[in-house]
Amino acid sequence: TMFPLQGAQMLQQLENSLRKSLPESLKVYGTIFHMNQGNPFKLKALVDKWPDFNTVVVRPQEQEMTDDLDHYINTYQIYSKDPKNCLKFLDPPEVINWKQHLQIQSSQSSLNEVIQSLAATKSFEVKHTQCILYMAPETLRKLVPSLLDAKNLSPVTGKPKAINQELFKPSSLDVTHAALVNKFWLFGGNERSQKHIEHCIRTFPTYCLLGPEGTPVSWTLMDQTGEVRMAGTMPEYREQGLISHIGYYHTQTLLTLGFPIYSHVDKSNITMQKLSHKLNHIIMPCTWNQWNCVPL
Repeated sequence: TMFPLQGAQMLQQLENSLRKSLPESLKVYGTIFHMNQGNPFKLKALVDKWPDFNTVVVRPQEQEMTDDLDHYINTYQIYSKDPKNCLKFLDPPEVINWKQHLQIQSSQSSLNEVIQSLAATKSFEVKHTQCILYMAPETLRKLVPSLLDAKNLSPVTGKPKAINQELFKPSSLDVTHAALVNKFWLFGGNERSQKHIEHCIRTFPTYCLLGPEGTPVSWTLMDQTGEVRMAGTMPEYREQGLISHIGYYHTQTLLTLGFPIYSHVDKSNITMQKLSHKLNHIIMPCTWNQWNCVPL
């Protein structure tokens, strides 16, 4: 069985330990990092044993998970040093509530087999999304310097071209902007995702550019795992370099706070891949994975 880690000291120890398993532990590492910065999403970390754990599951507290259909809240981050044998730890309902609509996130595609076999025994439908995982060079230098191969970096600093400052004013997102972000978010577009976005906007530093009408035309924010996500630009303002400006300046702000900077890009999204490359963000040897699970 798995048990929750109690107290700041254990969580700090877990963060230090997960750091040694980067980048495979990235999604869990980022979440624990922000739990240690005040735990704004009220999450808890479960381990199979301590201090020499094999498997970590991060999940919300039970009292947060009141809506069985809200997979934005019912989200689990998993890292295991032994993916082949972690099935027995993920099976119990007190670890993962398999009766709910939920999502599992991990930087380990090797968990796919485990999750698919759980799906077969517990009869739920699972949809696996796999994306390219990127880390900012500054974060890589600090956390996994061995992956920072000099030839990966272009000689330019990643600083974007200047934008028209008469037209566009740098700002941060307001909760009232959540509907706009939600409309353009690939994983969103519904009431529950909008609530999730509002929570993210209230919690973490965001960055946007306001257009001539005084409303956001381009934006980026972070989720509960500390990942930079939901970047978007209004269709009529695309191809003007706004998102590379946003990506650069949002990242600079987050770096000054000491946050680990990472993101994912869909394999078919060539524009964002080019942008990540332009910002000198580096492709990780592992992938970004999300499993959406729906009970049948």
